[in-house]
Order: sequence, then structure tokens, then C-alpha cells
Amino acid sequence: MNEAPDPEVVELATKIFDLARQGRTEALVAYVDAGVPANLTNDRGDSLVMLAAYHGHADAVRALLARGAEADRVNDRGQTPLAGAVFKGEQEVIEALLEGGADPSLGTPSAVDTARMFGRTELLELFGAH
Repeated sequence: MNEAPDPEVVELATKIFDLARQGRTEALVAYVDAGVPANLTNDRGDSLVMLAAYHGHADAVRALLARGAEADRVNDRGQTPLAGAVFKGEQEVIEALLEGGADPSLGTPSAVDTARMFGRTELLELFGAH
């Protein structure tokens, strides 16, 4: 028997995903430090790291990675946070993810493929160094 999710839990999860999108690092990590999983994902498989990365919040990305979040967690569409950051041109986020162990060759398209698509040769060189 499947029970409907508790509306309060859904509301809290929505709030936490919004904090990641908005880059509200202090509030976000307070929830993680209180027991919210660092790898929490939404209904599309987007992790908190993915949402923070895609919206350009390097500090939130670093804080989540420091608390055990996976740098390479793939969403339901096969995308990684690093590829999302490359797509959005978020240099500081790209560097934070690489420092956190992100693999530029993972995902569909991968960060390498995305950099090639957009002619970002400096990123291809950066990825080669990692």
C-alpha cells in the first residue's frame, strides 16, 4: 500500500531545493547538518549540488561537497552538475566541482562534450589537467 507523501515533508523538501537554487548556503547547510541527506534529489533526479551548480552558486556547491554530497551525481536525463555548470558558463562552479573530484567525462552529454559543443577550448585544457 503506497501512502501519499506527507505534505509537510514535501513542503520542506521544496524549501531545501529552493535554498540550493538560490545559493543560500548557510540555511542550506544548516538543514544538511541537521540530518537532511547531502545527496537529496528531486523528482527529476536533480541533486542539491546540481541545482546549486546550475544556478551558479559555487559556495553552496563547495559546502555540500564538504558534507559528503557526490560531485558527479547524474540526474534522470543523464546530466552531471559539471556539464550543467559548463553549459551555463559558471567558471567558479566548474572549478569547485573539479576540486571536489568531478569527472569531466561522465554524463550525457559530458562536461567535455558540452565544452566542445560551445568551443570552450580553455575548459578542455582545464579538464585535461584533471
